[in-house]
Amino acid sequence: MNPTELLETPALFALDWGTSSLRAYAMGSDGAVLVTRRSEHGVMHLPSGPSVDSPAAAFEQALQLLCGDWIASHPQAPLIACGMVGSAQGWREAPYRPLPSREADLAGAVTLVERPGGQPLHVVPGLLQDGELPNVMRGEETQIMGVLQSRADEGRTPERLLVGLPGTHTKWAWVEHGAVTHFETFMTGEVYAALTQHTILGRTMVLGGELDEPAFARGLRVARSPLGALGVLSTVFSVRTLGLTRQLTGGAQSDYLSGLLIGHEVAALTPTLREGAEVVLCGEPVLCMRYASALEAQGLPTPEIRSGVTPLGLWRIAQAAGLA
Repeated sequence: MNPTELLETPALFALDWGTSSLRAYAMGSDGAVLVTRRSEHGVMHLPSGPSVDSPAAAFEQALQLLCGDWIASHPQAPLIACGMVGSAQGWREAPYRPLPSREADLAGAVTLVERPGGQPLHVVPGLLQDGELPNVMRGEETQIMGVLQSRADEGRTPERLLVGLPGTHTKWAWVEHGAVTHFETFMTGEVYAALTQHTILGRTMVLGGELDEPAFARGLRVARSPLGALGVLSTVFSVRTLGLTRQLTGGAQSDYLSGLLIGHEVAALTPTLREGAEVVLCGEPVLCMRYASALEAQGLPTPEIRSGVTPLGLWRIAQAAGLA
């Protein structure tokens, strides 16, 4: 690693510290990303060895291995982090913030992690939606702030926005006047993985091929049709029966299942989606495209797709905290 790759003095070091990976962004005084680095030292895969004698030491070691040269060369630059680093299994737990919350609320609730001989790490809190069925997010709140910042940079600040964040636990967050006011979680990605890997449905599947668009579209169609009225626990068995009756090949079955699960998710949200809020999908582009197809299949407008906005969200929160 070479600190001279930073041709401009960084104003902030921003960390996206998840379960399986750690990303570091050196950011300039205008909020632009100067350099990005990545390691496999997520919260569940931290360094070990004789010199690592505590969880805190493991986190510090992971940080030093990835960008210790940056920090040593620019000790004045603040550090801010989001994601699972603030969970109960993280460096230090950052308590959830209640709704509604905007960047100023997140900034006012950052948790400080004191580091030996250096700048403290400012950990962004997650969000808690309290109630009979509580809901939480950690990391996605920063992505949402990144979406808002990316649109503000373009002069676009709608009063109401619906941000969809496809992934293992897909989030749909309603934003009003810059504040997250409500969100829902769908375990679509994790259920897909479990069904393909640990149930009889996966026995006849051939995974890893190119997207079978007709099979995916068929799953979407079934989910939104009268055939899907009994819900996903009923229709999901058709993955097996369509294979047994030779209507779906092994390579097509996984994409049909993907269409079913995403289709049922979007169908459940459709009454709310028709209320007129702009929709933005944020995440891995290929997965976002599948969700965009599901929205279009319901007769809804084609959504925007944004990705790579986490550093913008960290910058927005850091500004609100007076760090940048």
